[in-house]
Amino acid sequence: MSLLGKIAVLMLLLVNQLFPDTKIQDIIKPIKLLAGKKTTINIADLFYSQNYNINFTNSKYLNIKFLNTDSIEINSDKNFQGVTNINFKVDENIYDIPVFVKKEKFFKFTFKPTEKFKEIYLFGSFNGWNRKDILMKDENNDGMFDAEVALEPGVYQYKFFADGREIVDNENPVKVPNGFGDFNSIRTISDDSESKIFLHVDKYSAAKQKVEYCFYLETKQKKIKFRKFNVFAYLDNNRIHPTNYHVKGNKIFINLPMKNLTGKKLLRVIVSHNGVNSNFQEHYLYDGKPASNSTFSWHDGIIYSLMIDRFYDGDKSINSIIEHDSLNAKANYIGGDLQGIIDKIEQNYFDSLGVNTIWISPVYDNPEEAFREYPAPHRYYSGYHGYWPISSEKVENRFGDFDKLKELIKIAHQHGIKVLLDFVSNHVHNDHPYFKQHRDWFGKLDLPDGRLNLRLWDEYRLTTWFEPYLPSFDYEGSEDALETMTANAIWWLRETDADGFRHDAVKHVPNIFWRTLTEKIKQQVTPLRNIDIYQIGETFGSYDLISSYVNNGQLSAQFNFNLYDVALPTFIRNDISFDGLNKEMQKTFSVYGNLHMMGNIMDSHDKNRFMSFADGDLDVSQWSAAEIGWNNPPQVDDSENYKKLILYMAYMNSIPGLPVIYYGSEFGMSGASDPDNRRMMRFGNELSKYEKQTLESVREIIQFRKNHTALRYGDFYTLHADQSVYSYLRSDFNERIVVVLNKSNEVSNVSIKLPEFLKSSSAIDVGGTKININQNQINLVLPEKSWNMYILQ
Repeated sequence: MSLLGKIAVLMLLLVNQLFPDTKIQDIIKPIKLLAGKKTTINIADLFYSQNYNINFTNSKYLNIKFLNTDSIEINSDKNFQGVTNINFKVDENIYDIPVFVKKEKFFKFTFKPTEKFKEIYLFGSFNGWNRKDILMKDENNDGMFDAEVALEPGVYQYKFFADGREIVDNENPVKVPNGFGDFNSIRTISDDSESKIFLHVDKYSAAKQKVEYCFYLETKQKKIKFRKFNVFAYLDNNRIHPTNYHVKGNKIFINLPMKNLTGKKLLRVIVSHNGVNSNFQEHYLYDGKPASNSTFSWHDGIIYSLMIDRFYDGDKSINSIIEHDSLNAKANYIGGDLQGIIDKIEQNYFDSLGVNTIWISPVYDNPEEAFREYPAPHRYYSGYHGYWPISSEKVENRFGDFDKLKELIKIAHQHGIKVLLDFVSNHVHNDHPYFKQHRDWFGKLDLPDGRLNLRLWDEYRLTTWFEPYLPSFDYEGSEDALETMTANAIWWLRETDADGFRHDAVKHVPNIFWRTLTEKIKQQVTPLRNIDIYQIGETFGSYDLISSYVNNGQLSAQFNFNLYDVALPTFIRNDISFDGLNKEMQKTFSVYGNLHMMGNIMDSHDKNRFMSFADGDLDVSQWSAAEIGWNNPPQVDDSENYKKLILYMAYMNSIPGLPVIYYGSEFGMSGASDPDNRRMMRFGNELSKYEKQTLESVREIIQFRKNHTALRYGDFYTLHADQSVYSYLRSDFNERIVVVLNKSNEVSNVSIKLPEFLKSSSAIDVGGTKININQNQINLVLPEKSWNMYILQ
């Protein structure tokens, strides 16, 4: 940044400090409570404010008290279930927060061991596979141990942990391979479909002075009487007064003055009836009109993930490898660089694909030598991937330099493409000056029991080291480390003009780091930008763990690995029904809402490539396939299996959240575990006939998402989910799109029933073909392994 530019930034920040806009800019997300339970909430996670001199008003069902200046405790009435509201004041401005309260439903798990154990625990996907969390007891001394767990509808994997041994539930015949030579048991919790209600978006109409937004409430019951007090409607962070809406039959009409709709607003509506809540309708409005293709928010993001060294060699003059007799070429530098990415931007590769965001691997300078991996077989690696920083401001010379990075981002912006930098906050390489000069900023490698604190991902989650040469920061013990690293993140944003971060190893970094960083971003960067900084994190674990970082005070999103873990086997294996994936989808909505910004993946630099599963080289239970990658790298043998990838791409680009396309997956590159999943990218005539066909199909899918707001902002309504066919409706105020996926190896005849109130008579598919709809029913003949999307007329 030039000297004049820096002066301008400082002046603007000074003005913001002297004359701050005290209104809360964040959209405050709903608070979710359990009836009769106390919940502690960090106020900064709810919203950012320049001061937190807050006055809360207790409601009929909620009691709120401050625990300290940072957090509040909310106690909900044990007899209440449904939706209520929190009202509070900051700097004379009044705000409202929707609150969802539900009663827990407990389900019993039983186990009758055939031998005597001292302790038996239940563990599974519902508790992040914590082996010593849920103790099972034999209260009746009848030899039967049991435990109750509060569960929502969904599909759960579980096992028993008895005196250090993992045991499958032999009384349950439903099980799946767990990737470690054994099985996990499966339990499905169904929902109460008779009591469910769904709020559909209907239509909107605008006049000179006001705009009317209409919604329709669908229920399994023939007649349902609900009134205004059942409706909770919000414009940004203020509840809409009941005088602005009315109920007629199953329709809700919300009328808002045009003068209140200037700029960007969020309209949110939910219905609560007899303790049962509908889905939460959320719609961004621009001067009263629904979000369109002419506006951009991060919900429009379509992310392309690439590794710099493995993408394209644009400047051969800076190529050099690490010389080491035990370093395999797969783990060495290959030659990709920043100029290569620039070349592909200017050749319109990303534009033609339809992506509008590029996440590039870390650009940090890395060591000039190879290092041995701690686990057997102790192979040597270079720092080609960028995750071993030896400098916090210098760019790896094999990639280019700092000016080249800034040039890349500038050119990307000229093409309407955002850029996310990969920020490494958990560790540095031990050659980094921070470690050499400030040993007290880092945790200890040696544990009191004599073990090394290496790769103990869950046991020592916040202190474990990845390798002996990668010391982890101790942010809770060092304020200097916290201040330095968060300031460094701000420096990268300011100096490069990057649009956000992909954050590495989020769960191994304490919450205080993410809160401090995000507060600094909102103070020092956001006022200078037209769009918020997007931060997406990487965390493997339970929904509770992953979601604990996703809020206004920390990260915008994380990768939705839990949904991926269910989707992958569903699309690969014909014996797994779409019903389980649909239940997991609903679970995702219950945690993150429908209009979320979580990242949806098909594969990644840490995952086996999708095509290695689709073509049968790997079984979906194989989480780690490193040796296969080294000794027998997968190659696609059956071109028919590219259809599976295309089908998954259609799914990933038509569900809520942001699709993340890993480089090479757009044409079906195969690969086992790291580093085999990081092969050099191929372009043009380097692709086979079938890869080129796959690329064209994927381009069509991505462009369709990019051109249709319902796929980016719409609600999600399941139409059909069985063994082979999955169909859902995405609707916003602009359009309604029916998505149909058929994973069967045979042609499928399917009839899809639409909601009755729609009364559609025809639809247009992706190719422009018109089909008729009779009595709200679409009759389709679906080719094997195929997809289609239909715009309802």
